[in-house]
Formats: sequence, C-alpha cells, structure tokens
Amino acid sequence: MNDTDVQHSAEALWEHWQQSRRMAELPAPGRPSTRAEGYAIQSRLAAVSGQRVAGWKIAATSPAGQAHIHVDGPIAGRILDQRVVTSGASFSLEHNLMRVAEAEFAFRLGRDLAPRDRAYDIDEVMAAIDALHLSLEVPDSRFHDFTVVGSAQLIADDACACWLAWCPEVSADWRGLDLATHVVHGHKNGTAVATGSGANVLGDPRLAMTWMANEARAYGAGLRAGQFVTTGTCIVPIKVVPGDRVHMDFGVLGSIDAAFE
Repeated sequence: MNDTDVQHSAEALWEHWQQSRRMAELPAPGRPSTRAEGYAIQSRLAAVSGQRVAGWKIAATSPAGQAHIHVDGPIAGRILDQRVVTSGASFSLEHNLMRVAEAEFAFRLGRDLAPRDRAYDIDEVMAAIDALHLSLEVPDSRFHDFTVVGSAQLIADDACACWLAWCPEVSADWRGLDLATHVVHGHKNGTAVATGSGANVLGDPRLAMTWMANEARAYGAGLRAGQFVTTGTCIVPIKVVPGDRVHMDFGVLGSIDAAFE
C-alpha cells in the first residue's frame, strides 16, 4: 500500500461513518492485509475526521470475543473526542448495526508512554496512570459483516469504535483492589442480565492496559498524557433495542448508565 491507498481507504471509511453506510470490504489496492497497514489507515482516518484523539479502545479481549469476529488476538482503536459523552447519555440506534452495550474499565494517562524499542512492563504502565474511570461502550462497524473481514480491516475501521460514555474518575482506592477478580453486573430495564469480571479483559485490566501501551509503541506514536484507554468489556455485550435502559454496576467503584432511542 502507498500513501494514496491509505488516504483513499481512510476517506472511504469516514464517508461511510458520516453517512451511516456500510461496505462489504475496503476495495483493493487500499485493503490492508497486515496490522501495520490497518493502523496506518486508522491513523489517517482520525486525521480525516478533523477530531482530536481523546483516547483508545481495545476490542476482542476475551477468547469468546476473538472467536466472534474471527481474529487471533485483541485489536486497538482510537476514540474521537466528539464521540465521548457522560454517564446517563441517550444513544440513537437508528443506524447502529451492532446494537450492544459493554461495561469497561478506562485508565487515564498522567504522562506519555512514548514509542521505544523495549517493551513496557506492567509496573511502568501503571505508574503512568493517574486515574480510573468507568466506561460504557456502544460500538459499531462500517462493514456489513464485521465478523468476516479480518483483523487488518477491523483495525482500519477503528476497531468498531462508535460511542463511549464515561464517569468522573473513581474516588475509591482502586489500586488496592484486584481488578481481575472485581465483579461487574450488567442490568437492562431493571433486570440483571450479565455478570463478569476484569479477568475477561486479557486476564486483568492492568494487563490489557499494558498490551495497549505496547501496541501503540509498536504501531503508532505511543500514548499521550490526558488520553484514556478503555480496556474491553468485562461482561458479555448486552443486546439493546430502542427504549432500553442499561445500568452497569461496578460495586464499590460506582456505576454507569445509558439509554437507547
């Protein structure tokens, strides 16, 4: 792929995003076949959008999630600043293909984790975190069937990023908790429908955060102070339709809510 191919693919994806349209796959020669090519298009997509990168998301952090979209590992995407809202927001599902809500931990960086040759370890990464937030992702895809296009095209499509709600930073002593075993409950219309834990995101949200730091180190410009990373769903995604309300209960850490129209 050359720079023109990258630009054309980024523009096509952004046009489909803006117009709520879908494609079968990216046309050749702008169809990525590697992670590096996928991230090159994703980076250009953010530039084409004209929006600031507020943070990052990780998708497919569990074996079940990877099997569902037929990838062999997690993938990362950028969260654009105009796609971040606060807890209690109402989301339109009119053009949303996936129609699910996900409960996630989100870490905010207090300092940069810049690109370098040596991998980051978990202690270095967590030392760079200055806050934990609770988040609720409402993903979507610009492909008709996102389960068959493969990891490179899913990465190009921003790892199915769409909307993210989040809460003010957690005031409880989250560093003193074992986030891997921390239980999260998902409720829909007042009924408990899903239960999971931090172990569903690469074994531990801290490990997922470390994976993200190294993915950005290897394929991009690293992570920047002030950005956040939402580390993947702790529960099986909750299917939603217009009229539903969801409540994600993180116990002593708090809760987050959303409505759908």
